[in-house]
Amino acid sequence: MKKTTLEAVKQAYKIESDCIKKMLQYLDEKAFSKAVKLLKDAVRIGTCGCGHSGIICQHMAHLMCCIERPARFISPAEAVHGATGFLQEGDVMIFASRGGKTKELLPIVDICKKKGVKIITVTENLESPLALDADVVLKQYVNRETDKYNSQGTTSTTTLCMIFHALQTALIEETGFKNEQFALIHPGGAVGERLNKKK
Repeated sequence: MKKTTLEAVKQAYKIESDCIKKMLQYLDEKAFSKAVKLLKDAVRIGTCGCGHSGIICQHMAHLMCCIERPARFISPAEAVHGATGFLQEGDVMIFASRGGKTKELLPIVDICKKKGVKIITVTENLESPLALDADVVLKQYVNRETDKYNSQGTTSTTTLCMIFHALQTALIEETGFKNEQFALIHPGGAVGERLNKKK
């Protein structure tokens, strides 16, 4: 490996670690608290995003299921072909878009509003269409992506993950979720073996 390559690798670690350290400065406690309450009260939760954001939204849906908050990722392509029927009035849809202008998501916002589905948007752009139409906006901070062209979805996916992890952490506290509940729904793998090990 070239010396310059190794330097770029080390710089990637620094970029992302610096970003996470600074993220806390952008935590709007009032908005975050409102988002947690919406998620706590929702019977169903949808997540939606395109590209890298969509992949992390799939992770968020799984995180919610792991603490017994029924959720699913709704593909932007499938959403406008009936998949938004999963959501009912009072449920919550989480949209993730760094720029807040992802065209594929805008028609889905209209559907959610007409159905009485609450909207949480995670974005860097607080003046974007997805932010302005949301019930709650969570600010996403990104210093830069890790590649030399500052174009790949790297640091931005890490920060989105961090916001979703913080939401799950809060919901565990607010709902009183117990590890015994997780043991029941996660008997598989090394984690399941540890959780279900008889004392």
